[in-house]
Amino acid sequence: MRQIKDGAASYDRSPQHSVTEFRSLAGGVTTWRAPLAPRRFKLSWEYMQREDFDHIDRLARGVDGARTLSLVDPLSSNILGAAQGAGLGAVSKWVPDSGVELFGGQFGEHAANEVSVDAAGKRLMWLHPVWPGYPVTPGMTLSWWVPGLIAAGANLAELRLAWYSAAGANVLVTYRGHDLDRPMTVPVTTTAPVAYVRPGVTFGGAGLWSLGDAVLAVGSEAVGPPALGQGTMPVVVTQYTHAGSAGDGQYRDISLELVEVTNA
Repeated sequence: MRQIKDGAASYDRSPQHSVTEFRSLAGGVTTWRAPLAPRRFKLSWEYMQREDFDHIDRLARGVDGARTLSLVDPLSSNILGAAQGAGLGAVSKWVPDSGVELFGGQFGEHAANEVSVDAAGKRLMWLHPVWPGYPVTPGMTLSWWVPGLIAAGANLAELRLAWYSAAGANVLVTYRGHDLDRPMTVPVTTTAPVAYVRPGVTFGGAGLWSLGDAVLAVGSEAVGPPALGQGTMPVVVTQYTHAGSAGDGQYRDISLELVEVTNA
């Protein structure tokens, strides 16, 4: 994955609600809405540098065979999914160690979870719904923290970031233990070394706490109100145009449209 440093001339990431209206003979209106609202990303650049254009051109044309792509939204302050970032819903959004259980999510996608831990040293990891971890670019700055568990008074021993290669192999772990110089109330900030990251925590003892909010952010996240998760679902290119920029043929004007899909 490549970071496009030139700011887009326009950028629209509106969700597609797919609402259908039905009007009765008496004039009343009912509606039907699809349960999912995938976003459509519409981006355009003017005078894009040749190296960035070549990268996007390969992806859009499928030169390397990839049909689905990853897109990290630069406007997102939390790249976890919305429900996962709020501690809501199915247990499948997390990977708990034996002895760690989540309660609440089994009652619905919008039910809040509590986490039960039976001993020190147990871990809970936040799972991406499709890939081995959340897609990142080597060299990208990331920050990770769990304000929900902190507010609930959870006994936390460390914050963890498990890194995975493009092939899905776990290659490295970055962590911060609980000490006086680096308290858990401050996000851990580090530089991505490989293609994917899976965030998590290690508990320092047994207990039962509300799971609550978690934030995995691009950049150095300031301590403050947790941002709503925006997610990083796979996307597919649906429209692509390019032309030589006026006055200088080494630059390109690009238009790109993508839509979120449910699997890779």
